[in-house]
Amino acid sequence: MGEQQIFSKCAWRLMPLIVAAYLVNYLDRTNVGFAALTMNNDLGFSPSVYGLGAGIFFLSYSLLMVPANLVLNRIGARRWIAFLLAAWGVAAVANALIRGPDSFYGLRFLLGAAEAGFFPGIIFYLTLWFPKAHIGRANAMFMCATSGSLVIGGPLASLILGFEGLAGFHGWQWLFLLEGVPACLMGVAIYRLLPDGPAHARWLKEHEKQFIAARLDGEDSAKERNALRALRNPRVLMLGLAYAGLLFAAYGFQFWLPLLVQGMGFSNTANGFIVAAVYGVQLPGIILCGHSSDIRSERVWHVATGALLGAAALVVASVAQSTLVALFALAVTGIAVSSVFAPFYGISSSFLSGPAMASGYALVNTIGNLLGGFGGQYFIGVLREQTGSYAAVLAALAAALLVSALIVLGVGRAIAPPVAIVCVKPADA
Repeated sequence: MGEQQIFSKCAWRLMPLIVAAYLVNYLDRTNVGFAALTMNNDLGFSPSVYGLGAGIFFLSYSLLMVPANLVLNRIGARRWIAFLLAAWGVAAVANALIRGPDSFYGLRFLLGAAEAGFFPGIIFYLTLWFPKAHIGRANAMFMCATSGSLVIGGPLASLILGFEGLAGFHGWQWLFLLEGVPACLMGVAIYRLLPDGPAHARWLKEHEKQFIAARLDGEDSAKERNALRALRNPRVLMLGLAYAGLLFAAYGFQFWLPLLVQGMGFSNTANGFIVAAVYGVQLPGIILCGHSSDIRSERVWHVATGALLGAAALVVASVAQSTLVALFALAVTGIAVSSVFAPFYGISSSFLSGPAMASGYALVNTIGNLLGGFGGQYFIGVLREQTGSYAAVLAALAAALLVSALIVLGVGRAIAPPVAIVCVKPADA
């Protein structure tokens, strides 16, 4: 069995379960955008209150990322990720108890704490299986869950919001209740089916395990492995700032798109399907960009080009007088922004490995989510409240993407050319 067959076997065994878990993860993180269609009015939330509540998730999410990833590295992926799924499932269901701003902030903070270790943990976990030539496609498959969750979540939210008054609950409460339960079920599946690494995979033959280990070791020899040095690496800090701009745009797009579409005059039912269509067209872009970055062994320009295209599309959306033109520009924005993340996650793995990757990438996520998620979403709420329109919001998202593109290009110049990869011929099956 050749290299391509071995890593394809790993992908088919691992990625369906991982993608399903991330789909549930993202659904529970972003369904507040659909809940806001009726929740804000029911509870009297202003744009700034909603923006702070949507963003405060990222405060706890950011602060706990590094310790959570170090725990995963110590106790193994299977047990830790299964625990996180169960914990955030409970926290997601508890969001149905929101009664006012204080409980909104508190429960979003709790959900962020429960989800903190999952995403950076999976990015680190994938580096235990896939070398540089394959990691872009693995990341792209993983990232499809973000768009997939909203393709599913839009129509599903429209349906569930129609449960208004059922058993005395609001539709937005049913949304949190029904979409939180699958995370607990996924936790059981992860615990039973996800191996801690190639050495623990019963479905791999011994020579296949040895080949994967040798292939990864051949790349790791030139990478940083010390966790503390990774936390002080200037490239890690700069990637964190670039990530902040990307997340500011991505989460601003996700949390506010349903409200923006509502502001165009569409009903709640139509809203879910329009948002689903915007996210549905992203899936081919994510896959193609991840595949292209692997084939060309290039990450930096894939990220920069996508960010610049997204910035240009947001500028068009901010000045468009036609609803059709605005929606088209938003769809282009979604394709461009969603496509940058798979290659972006490959940048840090080009110079970090093992414990350094666990801590370094968690720090990138901490900086990105703290600034782009927590601070960014509150800023959008204030900006929306002060200006009374979304044009300024879209322009701010465009500016963030432009800055991120410039930072990534700068980091790319600082990364040394890749060392020669040690080729290991797989043993015959």
